[in-house]
Amino acid sequence: MERPKLEVADVLRRYGPAYRQHNEASLSSEQRRVLHALEVCRTAALGGHVERCDSCQHQRIAYDSCRNRHCPKCQSMARAAWIEQRQAELLECEYFHVVFTLPEAIASIARQNKTVVYNLLFTATAETLRTIAADPKHLGAEIGFLAVLHTWGQNLMHHPHLHCVIPGGGLSPDHQRWISCRPGFFLHVRVLSRLFRRLFLERLQHAFDTGQLKFFSALEALRERDVFQRYLDPLRKQKWVVFAKPSFAGPEAVYDYLGRYTHRVAISNNRIIEIEDEKVSFRWKDYRDGNQHKTMTLAADEFIRRFLLHVLPLGFHRIRYYGFLGNRYRKDRLALCRELLNMHTDTDEQQHDAACADYRDRYEALTGVSLYQCPKCQTGRMLTLERLGPRATSPPFLDTS
Repeated sequence: MERPKLEVADVLRRYGPAYRQHNEASLSSEQRRVLHALEVCRTAALGGHVERCDSCQHQRIAYDSCRNRHCPKCQSMARAAWIEQRQAELLECEYFHVVFTLPEAIASIARQNKTVVYNLLFTATAETLRTIAADPKHLGAEIGFLAVLHTWGQNLMHHPHLHCVIPGGGLSPDHQRWISCRPGFFLHVRVLSRLFRRLFLERLQHAFDTGQLKFFSALEALRERDVFQRYLDPLRKQKWVVFAKPSFAGPEAVYDYLGRYTHRVAISNNRIIEIEDEKVSFRWKDYRDGNQHKTMTLAADEFIRRFLLHVLPLGFHRIRYYGFLGNRYRKDRLALCRELLNMHTDTDEQQHDAACADYRDRYEALTGVSLYQCPKCQTGRMLTLERLGPRATSPPFLDTS
């Protein structure tokens, strides 16, 4: 697989030090950690190992990865392993994709209160889906689903929204049968939108009343209760965007979706076209203009600022599970769903064996890309000759999230 010629890390190595110097006071510890991690990813600073081909004797140095979840280079292994773990959870039924989006006025509050507002987005979305699905007038069933937080648009601006992947049905209240939704239709998005709006605004008001929200700079006036109320008033009548995409073409198609969305970062390396004269050019898709592919050029400082908008709080979980997919009851409820759907069940032995393999063997099994193959002769096998220790640069920031 050919690697992109330009990377986000190239932007950060070239312009990151100056950006840090000019914006030191406004950078969070998480943002500084991400800047450092991406700058040193796969460089001598992290150490690595020397490899030699057993056929043509080609030799190379392979440096270690930062493994930061915001790094475009470090997601393929995590993505593939996560998808493998989810494989046993797929049910033989129709699947749906529903997106819940926060209005821009709320997104502005979220920029200054990420943990609080993002958590509210998850809880309001989950309660909306479960409440409407449980209503006998709609589905009358206990559903299960996963939700993935994205905070960006194609232009890297702040755009918080949740992608939800939902099996098309659920357990009856007495757990004695599987209730399927109508073919090609899950729940009314208008009904979902109205309940989502009400639940979110109620919880946001509670967060304000209990002192959980902090405001500064352009939003400083919202500290006053009457100003905050007037700010929210138009949102109570505004239509909130809940979008149901066409259902997946069978459970297998869910894999393709999960691979694209679950471990995505704000921008992939292959979208970057040029880094020159303190500017960065990248490809983007303009959804408001017929999904046309365009090129955007930003000053390097603005590119870095937009990229850092999407750094999540330390330890924040951006993929969450609800209903019969919730962590507490997942194993038993999934077994019941399979039984009610008359599904064949497989053993987990192969998965356990794969977990014990060398990471390079596991990477090839999960992604189909060999880390052993010699890049020069394409036939030899790269073998490790020696380990290289890390070179100290600046105090490391460890991403424990």
